[in-house]
Amino acid sequence: MARRRRIPEVPVEVRIGVQHATRELVVESTETPDAVIEAVQAALAGKTSVLTLSDERGRQVVVPADKLAYVEIGEPETRRVGFGSL
Repeated sequence: MARRRRIPEVPVEVRIGVQHATRELVVESTETPDAVIEAVQAALAGKTSVLTLSDERGRQVVVPADKLAYVEIGEPETRRVGFGSL
């Protein structure tokens, strides 16, 4: 039986703007960009009253859906290690 290789999870940076707040929330999520989009769409459509995302350490960020100003989803980026040429 062939074993599946586990692909390491690459964190996706999610920036969340909250109404009447001067700073944005930045979450490094292990969820896929499509999963984040689905969660945001469900919150904005009224299917849930909050947007809940998990970060790479297992913590959860909960934002009331009616207070969302914007959500920016970054591309998954592998972290560079070592001293490469800049």
